[in-house]
Amino acid sequence: MTDPLPPQRKHHPRFHEPWPIRFGMTGLALLFLFFFLGLPLAAVFSRALEAGWATYWQAISDPDTRSAIRLTLLAAAIAVPCNVIFGVMASWAIAKYEFRGKRLLITFIDLPLSVSPVISGMTFVLLFGARGILGPWLEVHQMQIVFAAPGIILATLFVTFPYVARELIPLMQSAGSEEEEVSLTLGAGGWQTFFRVTLPGIKWGLLYGIILSNARAMGEFGAVSVVSGHIRGLTNTLPLHVEILYNDYQMTAAFAVASLLALLAVFTLVVKSLIEWQIQRQRATAVGLIKRDTR
Repeated sequence: MTDPLPPQRKHHPRFHEPWPIRFGMTGLALLFLFFFLGLPLAAVFSRALEAGWATYWQAISDPDTRSAIRLTLLAAAIAVPCNVIFGVMASWAIAKYEFRGKRLLITFIDLPLSVSPVISGMTFVLLFGARGILGPWLEVHQMQIVFAAPGIILATLFVTFPYVARELIPLMQSAGSEEEEVSLTLGAGGWQTFFRVTLPGIKWGLLYGIILSNARAMGEFGAVSVVSGHIRGLTNTLPLHVEILYNDYQMTAAFAVASLLALLAVFTLVVKSLIEWQIQRQRATAVGLIKRDTR
């Protein structure tokens, strides 16, 4: 059968757009990035370094800043591995099996993305606070959740747990279960099948979800602000410490600490871009193999 379309119609539509439209849209996109990404980043680093490197180092080596860094890293170190375990288990169950409550589980996974972080923080206060549902029981057993590190970790877990699952669910659904079934048929165990068949196929999507989850964990403000109590040196994460310094008119110190979060954001974008490039390369290789096999 002959192709009904002439050869020149097969090209991508962008090659047929007039050059003023192409360059105009590209220029608008670059202008948008410059004003909403480039200028803010430049302003943060310029204000952070305007008093010199000595003042900058003094700000980020302050005991309260070090405490905020430790708490931020602690929350991320606990939340991200928990997100990985939950995300892999949930995506495996949703992609590989049919069961009652499957749509409800997907809805619950999306819940933190649709609920305001402040509302989620208030939920933990109403649940674990002194006047909350479990408050009297926690007080009797001398357990402090809200206005302490455990509350910050719980709030961080809540706002970050959808990211790994949301990256893996469509990836596992598109991959199907044929390879796992073949592996089990050949005598491999469940763990062998997971580590040698399933994990290599989802590794880039998993890493992508980890990067997004870690960035949200370290930069979260709303939910953590409600449950922290803003106790200097104890319950302040980096975003909360920046707010306190700014409200105290310590502008140079505030921007110095904010530059740490900005560096984290830039690093996250770079790693995210590399992972996306690797995923696209992997997909292109797979498509090329399929076309070669079908010839």
